[in-house]
Amino acid sequence: MLRHIVIWSFKDQAGGADKAANVARAQAALLSFAGLTPGILQFEVATPQAGLTFNGDLMLNSAFADRAALEAYQKHPEHAAIKPFMSEVVQGRHCMDYEI
Repeated sequence: MLRHIVIWSFKDQAGGADKAANVARAQAALLSFAGLTPGILQFEVATPQAGLTFNGDLMLNSAFADRAALEAYQKHPEHAAIKPFMSEVVQGRHCMDYEI
């Protein structure tokens, strides 16, 4: 099994919208990817919660059956379609993949 964790920090203003609107758009898109390809075992999308520690604006915590499943997800046309939007509105991205 492969764990795939990504944390994004968004620009205050980008793409004609503020941070909150862009985070909401990205969150909705990510949530729609939960069953996008075979081999997705876990798919959790979260935003910061008041009173809890956070260092980003949006987080994806996912698990895939294997590297091939993660690669299929990353290459899927729907996943690829959000990349230009994310490139425009994100100021920082941290990612970690590891095998369990």
